[in-house]
Amino acid sequence: MRPPMLTEMPLDPAIGSRQTYGTVTDEINRHVHRRVTWTWLLGFTFCFLLLMLFNVGVAWLLIWGVGIWGINIPVAWAFAITNFVWWIGIGHAGTFISAFLLLLRQDWRTSINRFAEAMTLFAVACAAVYPLLHLGRPWLFYFLVPYPNVMDLWPQFRSPLMWDFFAVSTYGTVSLVFWYVGLIPDLATLRDDPSRGRLERKVYGFFSLGWRGAARHWASYQKMYLLLAGLAAPLVVSVHSVVGMDFSGAIVPGWHSTIFPPYFVAGAIFSGFAMVVTLAVPLRSLFRLKDLVTVRHLENCAKLMLVTGLIVDYGYYAETFNAWYSGSVYEMGMMYDRWFGRYWPMWWILLFCNVGVPQLFWFSRIRRAPWTLFVLSLLVNVGMWIERFIIVIQSLHHDFLPSAWEIYIPTFWDIITFIGTIGLFLTLFLLFCRYVPVIAVAEMRDLVHELEGEKAGVP
Repeated sequence: MRPPMLTEMPLDPAIGSRQTYGTVTDEINRHVHRRVTWTWLLGFTFCFLLLMLFNVGVAWLLIWGVGIWGINIPVAWAFAITNFVWWIGIGHAGTFISAFLLLLRQDWRTSINRFAEAMTLFAVACAAVYPLLHLGRPWLFYFLVPYPNVMDLWPQFRSPLMWDFFAVSTYGTVSLVFWYVGLIPDLATLRDDPSRGRLERKVYGFFSLGWRGAARHWASYQKMYLLLAGLAAPLVVSVHSVVGMDFSGAIVPGWHSTIFPPYFVAGAIFSGFAMVVTLAVPLRSLFRLKDLVTVRHLENCAKLMLVTGLIVDYGYYAETFNAWYSGSVYEMGMMYDRWFGRYWPMWWILLFCNVGVPQLFWFSRIRRAPWTLFVLSLLVNVGMWIERFIIVIQSLHHDFLPSAWEIYIPTFWDIITFIGTIGLFLTLFLLFCRYVPVIAVAEMRDLVHELEGEKAGVP
């Protein structure tokens, strides 16, 4: 017998077969707990303690200045910018899922778009903290804003900080509006739930903006959602391209490369989908959402990680080839320093996590094993953080002049500030899971309606 063709293989359902129009609402809204469970409280306590580390680190920084970090000359960009680029990259999957997959009419996005969009907002919040703290005088943050010349000082439009201000603020604003517009019908559902307290219903009612589910409401909602998707789709490319140009516009060995913008975009989507899997696997288990976040969703995320991972691998190859082909001793010196220099273990761990690990996604058995995917996605996130560490720190510490070479060693305050931002991210995510449906109820109802129509033979 001949093996079945790829087009003949049936797809896993995007939703469990036992789900109906009525049960979907109960399944999703059940996790908006009326009582705090001990598992949520334990996780929140741990994440809140990490957040307190962040507060301590920031307070100490404001007292003593950025000298408490390990930055020096020439490594003036260190952990702060490394973590900024990493957090911005993590937020990319939410925008990609919300915008591109919506425009492409991919039904499997419905179960993961809500918490992916929330992940984007929280990652952008963590990223935005670092440029402000890195200024040294964060109370003068408005110098980044293109304000009029009322202080005899014009903004420096050639500064990468100015580029980042426009890119990140636009990205965060559109992502926030997109996320909130999608929430409005679900907030109205929670408002109309008679089992909830009076104050709770008033809060949900305030944020649901008078939604009543009328035909004109749905028509306006659909138009707005598609319009925001059209606005958000270019941001997937533009935001991290701007971040990549921060580096490619500088005359530093290993930085001035025209491949950086697309290379950064692919890496951002790669790390973003790794974080989606990292959050989705525990989420579907803890909240019993396996019928709604199915193996098909995880497998599709793994396939996208494989594709974008191969693009990132090509970027590593292109960097090496261009360094050799340029004939520049400084460029080749930069590559030798990556392979055998002070930070050589980081480079080889990077290759293992970002080149070796994604090759396992070729195998269907791996893609369909949720907890195996969880471990592999954690390794990918570690590898992407190391990649940003190498790009920022390793290139700066080994510049053109040997007299300027200096090793960078992160201090205790560097480390706890980074760990603290992870606590900030997880604390915000747990609060989101506590008070807001993690899956779009209205969109899941539409999906159930479509699937029931297909079963009944309705075109």
